[in-house]
Amino acid sequence: MTIRKDIEFIKAMGFNGVRIHQKVEDPRFLYWYDKMGILAWVEMANALDFSEDYAKKMVNEWQEIIERDYNHPCIIVWVPMNESWGIPKVKDDPQQQNHALALYHITKALDPTRLVVSNDGWEQLKTDLCTIHDYAFSSEILEERYKNVENACSAIPWTKKIYVGGFKYSGEPILVSEFGGIALKKSEQEGWGYSGAKDEEDFIERLKNVVNPLLKSPIVQGFCYTQFTDVMQEINGLLTENREPKIPIDQINSIVNGSDR
Repeated sequence: MTIRKDIEFIKAMGFNGVRIHQKVEDPRFLYWYDKMGILAWVEMANALDFSEDYAKKMVNEWQEIIERDYNHPCIIVWVPMNESWGIPKVKDDPQQQNHALALYHITKALDPTRLVVSNDGWEQLKTDLCTIHDYAFSSEILEERYKNVENACSAIPWTKKIYVGGFKYSGEPILVSEFGGIALKKSEQEGWGYSGAKDEEDFIERLKNVVNPLLKSPIVQGFCYTQFTDVMQEINGLLTENREPKIPIDQINSIVNGSDR
């Protein structure tokens, strides 16, 4: 029932999918995503740094994950790495570039039916989606950045280039796969966010400021908000850690779907 309730919240807020971040999900979640019609990006937990021993283990474990979860129809994207974790020198290191490319091609070899993002967020090489992590909270900055492909792909939102290793944008769908991260403390839990709201009214205004520019963008074809609930030290969820909405669910839905613009 707890798993189903989370999915009910996700759908009620107006989202049609989840990006499972830095963990391999319990098959029970994937089963209920299948049953209840939620799309999933499946991601691997990443290492901190690169080594040949890490590369061998990563390749082996990633293949096991694909084999285990391949038959879940909810899965639409495989994501072996995030934000260059495990490959911190991928910008200049051919060995780390080859590791990222190997994961992309192994994934496509095992499953040619799904999209693959080998390094989500920035410093991408070969990829089926251009995915960008962007925690700007100014609507003016976001509108300017995502008004055309050139601006989006030349942006450096976190001091990292979008493409490296001689690769460049070649027509992939553009998605902002991390954004928002607005903190609002609603319990005794201490923590942080990428920006902070002083009350519910301020939270609503800040949420509109980051969502509306992406809805208006002629080039952004999807987004993933950070994040579903507060978790550990991060209090930037739309819900608290105990699944209590920080603002009314129907208001989140209207913002996410653009009817509150």
